[in-house]
This record gives sequence, structure tokens and C-alpha cells, in this order.
Amino acid sequence: MASPRLETYCCPNRDAATQLVMNFQPEVFCGVCIGSASVSLLLTILQLLPKKGQSPRKMPKASSSSTILLLISICDILGGLGMIFRSSVWLGFPGFIANISVVNGTDVWPSAFCVGSAMWIQLLYSAGFWWLFCYAVDSYLVVRRSAGLSTIVLYHMMTWGLAVMLCVEGIALLYYPSLSSCENGLEHAVPHYITTYAPLLLVLMVNPILFRRTVSAVASLLKGRQGIYTENERRLGTEIQIRFFKIMLVFVICWSSNIINESLLFYLEMQPDINEMPLKNIRSAALITWIIMGVLNPMQGFLFTLAFYGWTGWRVDLKWRKREIPWESMSSSTVGENAYPSPVNYQSNTHDSKKISTTDSQQTDDTISMLSEGNTSGEDRLTRSSPIYQGW
Repeated sequence: MASPRLETYCCPNRDAATQLVMNFQPEVFCGVCIGSASVSLLLTILQLLPKKGQSPRKMPKASSSSTILLLISICDILGGLGMIFRSSVWLGFPGFIANISVVNGTDVWPSAFCVGSAMWIQLLYSAGFWWLFCYAVDSYLVVRRSAGLSTIVLYHMMTWGLAVMLCVEGIALLYYPSLSSCENGLEHAVPHYITTYAPLLLVLMVNPILFRRTVSAVASLLKGRQGIYTENERRLGTEIQIRFFKIMLVFVICWSSNIINESLLFYLEMQPDINEMPLKNIRSAALITWIIMGVLNPMQGFLFTLAFYGWTGWRVDLKWRKREIPWESMSSSTVGENAYPSPVNYQSNTHDSKKISTTDSQQTDDTISMLSEGNTSGEDRLTRSSPIYQGW
């Protein structure tokens, strides 16, 4: 699981709340993390592999949004691998991990492993949060026809730059001036928790707003396509809205337990003695949400692939072939011109109007195809039956 408590535990003089959760059934907790992360990892890879019997759609090239979705899955896979490795070492070498608690120990490898593995997990999941934010931004910009494949470079700079900067800054403030001196007061811990949860809270608060604006813009786009808003267009807009809802639902399910757990632990830290009887229910709630985090955090990877693509099936096609990603770029105007060439014997003004109309039509088609791609059953049939996909 991904929690700033992992880095805090690397401090030999860790606070009592961190000691409480990290020492609660560590073997069971590590086993839960390994099991959940392994299942999620295998199912995520299964979801992303090409399947037999699926005919790839002929799309000209991938959009930035399809690349973002793939990068989110990659971050989840690498983060899950970090959880499996860390929990396996904790289970397999308990004596090695016990050296972390030694204040004046000479062996630096236990602490180095603790810090390194915790940073790896935090960095990958933090990058996944930033990529999810970029997906919401890109979806809105695509509908507004202000984005394209070129923007992916800016997304890379923002995502990896902010993820690395916040991670390094939080760790540096936590372990300043040395690993043995950290956690000597909240002035060390609070900045670390803020840098960890800032991208998570950003997605929770801003993504729903961007998704809602995107859905509204899609409705306007569908109405402007032919000047009408039929039942097919209305149902297509609903499908896109449901797609965004699934993404946010998965995110809330997987990470709300982290916010609840952190709030409970901070409350316990404020108490003079966390072992008092009146705090028993709060301690129990903190321990329960701690175990829930170990189950839900690693499962984000698989649940996101369900929200992105739906269930893709079990029949894997292991034969290598160039797989065309079923997304289209909003910014490609030449696609529309090549797909619907105008006859050469048209008059000049007729040719120009047809060319503009066809380009607008194809760009609208590309936008809706990008946003509604993923569900291969009813949604796909709906998309093809819509007047948007029937041309002029």
C-alpha cells in the first residue's frame, strides 16, 4: 500500500501512531499486500494484452489520452511490483528489518532499503495521480479542440517533474538533518504528508469538475454536429458520463481509506497517550482502515483497466503484431480530408465548403471516439449507429 507512514517508519524514533499501525500483525499485513498486489498485477497485464478474435480497428494514430491511460497502468504495475518486493523482504528477512529500529546501528542497509522502497512506491503512485489529473485536463482540451499528441511532452514534464520534486522535497524535510533525528516534532512530518497527499487531493477535487465540464462540452458538440440532439446522441453522452464516473468511483474506493486512516492517526498523535481506553474505538478504526489500505491501494491498477476498457476477456493472443490503439487524435485535420476526398470537378466554393464541413465532421467524430472508447459492446454499437459516424 502507498502511505507516508512507510517513510515515517524508517525513522528509529518514529511517533507512537506510526508504531501502532506498523506493529499491528505485520506478517498478516505484508501477506495481504503481496496477495492484493499480485492479483492486481496479473489481472492488469491480462487486461492490457491483445486478445484472440478481436479485430483491431483501423485508426490512424494514437491520441495523447490513450498514451496517458497506458502510462497510468504502467505506474500502477511498477508501484505494485514495489509493494510485492518490499513486503516479501519484510516477511522473508525479519531480522534485517528489525535493524531499522536501532538508533545508533552501524548497518545502513536496512534503513537504505526502507527509505528506497518507500520512495519507489510513493513516487510511482504519485506519478499515477498526476497522470490521472492530466487525463482529465486532456479530455477537456480535446473537446475544446486545444490539445493533440504534441501536448504529451508537456504532460510528461509536469507529471514526472512534480512527482519527483514533491517526493524528494518531502523526504528531505522528513529526514533532516539525519535519519536518526527525523520525527522529532510535526515540523518534520507535516510537510512530508502534504507533499504526499497533495496530488491525491487534487484529483479528488479538480477531476470531477473537469469531467463535468467535458460532458457539457460533449453535449454542445453533439448538438452542433447536425443541429439536432437525437436519442442516439443523448445516449452517447450518457455513456461518456458513465465512463468518467467509473474512473472517479475507482479512485475514491481505492484511496478514501488512506484519508480516513491518516486523519485518525493524526488525531491519535495529538493525544498525550494513545493507549488510553477512551481512544480504543479510534485505534480500532485506524487499524481496520490500515488493513483495508493494504487491500485496496494495489487493486487500483486492475480496477482502472475495467473503468478504462471494460473486461477484455481471457483469450490472450501471444502472437506479435502491430497493435493499433483505438483512439484518434483530435488535432488531426488531414485525416478527415483523406477519408472523405472531394471530387475534383466540384466548383471552387463548393469544394471549400465541403472540405471544411468534412474536416469539422471528422474532428467531431474523433473527439467522441476518443472519449467513448473502451467499452467494446453496447457503447461501440451505439457509437457506430449514431449519425455522427454515418458522415454527411
